[in-house]
Amino acid sequence: MSGYLNELQTIRTALNHAAHRVQRVIYDGLQIQIKSDGSPVTNADLEVNQILQEAVLTAFPNDSWLSEEVPDTPARLQSQRVWILDPIDGTKSLINSLPHYSISLALIEKGQPVISVIFNPTTQEYFCAVQGQPATLNDHPIHIRTSTSPSRHTFLINTWQVGKPRLTAWRQEHHCPPILGSIAYSLALVAAGQVDGLINVGPQHEWDIAAGLHLVQAAGGLVFDRHQQPIICNQPTPLVNGIIAIRPDTLPTIQKWLKEINA
Repeated sequence: MSGYLNELQTIRTALNHAAHRVQRVIYDGLQIQIKSDGSPVTNADLEVNQILQEAVLTAFPNDSWLSEEVPDTPARLQSQRVWILDPIDGTKSLINSLPHYSISLALIEKGQPVISVIFNPTTQEYFCAVQGQPATLNDHPIHIRTSTSPSRHTFLINTWQVGKPRLTAWRQEHHCPPILGSIAYSLALVAAGQVDGLINVGPQHEWDIAAGLHLVQAAGGLVFDRHQQPIICNQPTPLVNGIIAIRPDTLPTIQKWLKEINA
């Protein structure tokens, strides 16, 4: 971990600043715009991006940056280190005063996250994973769930991607609530052992899942795309083919479900 102490200190200071700004923006009133893809963006999203981008790239000027809220540049593909940020993952939850949003940040080296942080400003949950170290929540080690009934698990599912008949059948086998407003925060809950897994078979941007996939892996879980292939970050088109994050002993169930989806 010692090789990343400066990065971790920079991130934590910037995230505390960003969290205070989010609370202030909420108090003053969110300003909401609709982007070209129809999704909302607020002044909180933009201010968090500015705070983190300035802090990180000032401290590490040779690194590159990929964020949902700034234009992408091809220069990142030649960079040794790329930071990937979703300044507010779960903007709709933020707009609706629900505590299911988060700031998601990952440092990528050779296609894989080496530092990942997911921070929920409302609940003050600070999830962190560093290469070679166990995942933590507020500096305490976390691990994927290992107990619960072997016959009935809880999987967070992006329900609209599955279809009602299949979802009904799955729910006869296991508990399948919908993914929370933030997929990053939902992945963090998998890492913390609060649920048994997450199933999202639709395309996801790297900024949505980069930090979360690392957290789950660091906590002892399995992560792959809908075709059971490993997920590589910092691709020319920063999209992944779905994300599945689970406790290892549920793999047979998930493989059966994915076979149904991919048929």
